[in-house]
Amino acid sequence: MSQEGEYGAGQIQVLEGLEAVRKRPAMYIGSVDSRGLHHLVYEVVDNSIDEALAGYCEDITVTIHGDESVSVVDDGRGIPVDTHEEYDRPALEVILTVLHAGGKFDSKSYQVSGGLHGVGVSVVNALSERLEVEVKRDGGVFRHAFDRGEPDGDMERVRDMESEEETGTRIRFWPDDEIFETLEYAFATLSSRLRELAFLNSGVRITLRDERQEDDDGRPIAETYEYEGGIREFVEYINETRSALHRDVIYFEDEEEDVHVEVALQATEELQGSIHAFANNINTREGGTHLTGFKTALTRVVNDYGKENDLLSDLEENLKGEDIREGLTAVISVKHPDPQFEGQTKTKLGNSEVRGIVESAMHGGLATYFEENPNTAQAIVLKAVEAAKARKAAKKAEELTRRKSALDSTSLPGKLADCQTKDPEEAELFIAEGDSAGGSAKQARNPEFQAVLPIRGKVLNVEKHRLDRILENDEIRNMITAIGTGIGDEFDIDDLRYEKVVMATDADVDGAHIRTLLLTFFYRHMRPLLEGGHVFATQPPLYRIRYRGDTFDAMTDAERDEIVAEKCDGNPSQVQRFKGLGEMNPQQLWDTTMDPENRILKQIAIEDAAAADRMFSVLMGDAVEPRKQFIKEHAPEAEWVDI
Repeated sequence: MSQEGEYGAGQIQVLEGLEAVRKRPAMYIGSVDSRGLHHLVYEVVDNSIDEALAGYCEDITVTIHGDESVSVVDDGRGIPVDTHEEYDRPALEVILTVLHAGGKFDSKSYQVSGGLHGVGVSVVNALSERLEVEVKRDGGVFRHAFDRGEPDGDMERVRDMESEEETGTRIRFWPDDEIFETLEYAFATLSSRLRELAFLNSGVRITLRDERQEDDDGRPIAETYEYEGGIREFVEYINETRSALHRDVIYFEDEEEDVHVEVALQATEELQGSIHAFANNINTREGGTHLTGFKTALTRVVNDYGKENDLLSDLEENLKGEDIREGLTAVISVKHPDPQFEGQTKTKLGNSEVRGIVESAMHGGLATYFEENPNTAQAIVLKAVEAAKARKAAKKAEELTRRKSALDSTSLPGKLADCQTKDPEEAELFIAEGDSAGGSAKQARNPEFQAVLPIRGKVLNVEKHRLDRILENDEIRNMITAIGTGIGDEFDIDDLRYEKVVMATDADVDGAHIRTLLLTFFYRHMRPLLEGGHVFATQPPLYRIRYRGDTFDAMTDAERDEIVAEKCDGNPSQVQRFKGLGEMNPQQLWDTTMDPENRILKQIAIEDAAAADRMFSVLMGDAVEPRKQFIKEHAPEAEWVDI
């Protein structure tokens, strides 16, 4: 998809200097916590993926080194090393030290690119204690190094190569501990994103190595992701634990006005749909014009087929989009030469022409498939008809959960001890496990800004039930009413009554199960709560240790032992184990779990929607074997007996 493959210093355009990145890093990478740390890797990998999209890269290797540095190696064309005319410096140095300097602004270098703002690798350089780069091109090997964004000497040609055909780039960086809250990379987090990139770019081989861990042969653990089937295999991966209505994944692609469209979809017997839209490899979580085009065409094609084949006679109206999307897994991927994203976070595609392009491709491709595969078409339509009937049954139940107004306390659940403030930004809702913990929390809280809603036992597993059944559950209805936003298509974040929704569950197996049930409900029916960072989990201590008038809290057995040995001289006055929140007295609960000055809250975020979809299906779906396998892998010390 390149034009003549031009990529030299002449294609590197400079828009502005590199300033203020270290002072305000969150403006460029979102945050300085673990999420921002991992974002550094994605920025570098995106450059390699752009080379793959241009047709010049097949292999990418990402390595987490023992010192928590990361290297990214690709076999692309190599970053240009010739002199940049305006700066009279090597283009390699300009790209790494000047914000908005790169080949992404020149369509001759990259027709399609994910790193559209050109800030990627220069920002990584600015936020790294050290960065080293090695480039193979023009018959030589070139090296350059940087300290906190500043060049450490000049670029050097360290050796010649026998062949000018050998090209590639290797970047290794050490994140700066003056910037980031943590320097520890999570293999699973990187694995999820790299696997996603491999699905979206068929034929590209991506390897992730971790030198901090060894396999049974004493070698660094490694995983390789390569999917010739592209997004078809992506849909199969997501549906691995689901029961498909038809064996083959429906797939088609089209190209119009240099916009390449790919769609893959498969209907399942499940109740939860899973639709993921990407633009230039970027997960557009807020959707956009490509997703709108997909939904519009899907609804029209299914309704047209249903009416033409007399499959909608049981209904008095057409199928709605939500009926058709029930249990549907789909991946939409568009590659656009000039995408317009809303905001620096790139979570919503705004190009108006894309809607029509996707709609046309989807309508033609799906209508043709239905005509050629009538059994599959009929199965999809009848599943939607069943969903429509359930939707009508749910409508009355849903109306019962609506509040008269956000400030009308008379419609709130009787068990809710609401807070005094009417400012949602100051308010917190604690969803407490059981009446005992709820009662203690009501006494412990600060009533000015903290509300408490006790829930009885384990709430309904929403993964296995339609909305009408879900809304019959008292505990779920109480949560919906207290939170105030509504659910599903009628969700409105502006009606949120509490800035923080906090799951207050015990630190045991039952507490973890209840937390998972709550998260499943929030993810499936109130996902914007999670995406907006409003959902938290308490982290109550397991132990309270007293020694000579001092009090220490420990979250784990190891932390307890360390406190006893180092702070209590091995002889504590008391070691108290908290069995649950309900067994803490109000003062203890306030001190350890509810006091904003002392508590630890864990914010629940969605890093990868597709991975989250798949994991909720594994943990909460009907298939037993995948869940059993997951538990075996993540609880290796457990003993298993097959009966």
